Amino acid sequence: MKPEIFKREFENELTNNILKFWQEKVYDPQRKTFFGQVSNENETFPEEPHSAVLITRILWAFSSAYRVFPETGYKNMADEAYRILMENFWDNENGGIFWCVSPDGEALDTKKQFYAQAFFIYALSEYYLAFKNDMIKQLAISMFMLLERYGTEPGFGGYIEASTANWNSIEDQRLSPKDMNVRKSMNTHLHVLEAYTNLYRIWKDDALKEKLEALIHIFLDKIIDSKTGHFLLFFDDDWTIRGDIDSYGHDIEGSWLLYEAADVLGDEALINRIKPIALKMVKITIAEGLQENGGIFYEKENGKSLEEYHWWPQAEAVIGFFNAWQISGDIKYREFAKKSWEFIQKHIINPEYGEWFWARDKNFDLLPDHKINAWKAPYHNGRMCLEMIRRLEE
Repeated sequence: MKPEIFKREFENELTNNILKFWQEKVYDPQRKTFFGQVSNENETFPEEPHSAVLITRILWAFSSAYRVFPETGYKNMADEAYRILMENFWDNENGGIFWCVSPDGEALDTKKQFYAQAFFIYALSEYYLAFKNDMIKQLAISMFMLLERYGTEPGFGGYIEASTANWNSIEDQRLSPKDMNVRKSMNTHLHVLEAYTNLYRIWKDDALKEKLEALIHIFLDKIIDSKTGHFLLFFDDDWTIRGDIDSYGHDIEGSWLLYEAADVLGDEALINRIKPIALKMVKITIAEGLQENGGIFYEKENGKSLEEYHWWPQAEAVIGFFNAWQISGDIKYREFAKKSWEFIQKHIINPEYGEWFWARDKNFDLLPDHKINAWKAPYHNGRMCLEMIRRLEE
């Protein structure tokens, strides 16, 4: 396939399916907010709570899209997401954003999950890149300082999972009910990495550079299993490993996010160190997670695979494989990216009602999850399209 044809497919998917769906089906102009849940058949649930993950990812997606396609409608959606975050989520007393609120702004869970604070930094940095509002930049910098003050674990390095609203210790550190209740996770560190990378694009500060470099080394020295290339997922404060789960989506996502972080820093020595490690992460995803049909399974726990095709690992696979081709020159990775995209078109995109399905089982039957919920925003799929548009232009 010619790059320009490939690129047009991603442009069409982004503008005519994903973002259009969020503008027309998820945003409710009467209530001036988003629906927190939408079914596969577009049934909406007005009373469904809003998660910080959902709204920050909406802000990131429409800000990022505006940078490529500067349309007023995208700016309006980004502005609305920012307004909702500041009116409903922002903690006026302590700073930072709450974890969950009702659609009309009542705080339902006031804990400070550092995963969410990181996404706020990530989204604010993108919002600034799109619209160059200095107040937004200053807020992103302030959030960095709050995360560093309250989210770091001073004994062994890295970041904890959560605190109370006023930044004190909290017993339940879990990001979700399915996660282990431990103080450190790969997932939170990955999205702090992502946030700091984007913040460094707009704020070339020495302290931020030092923190981003340290975080990359934590991944290289603590989080990546040097034997297999998998991410290790859960840890105690002293980096004692907890649990035995391999997450193929995170492995392939991390392979390109780590490379991107070193690239944004402009550190050639770090880039050269990360390159073979990133490729090793891609290779283990191919060996264990990738199926003949082009899809990748969700994860493996205690040696047993969860044979489901969730939407977001498929999106990350397209970028991860394409990035592997770009940094290695090995054409097989480009073909894996193409096959992953074909799998998405065939099995994950919702052709009748728009957007993407949450997941299918190994027999391609749909799983009963709603296609819009607290965790599913135009982020993984929107970012896949935007990354591929940019990379194909190069």
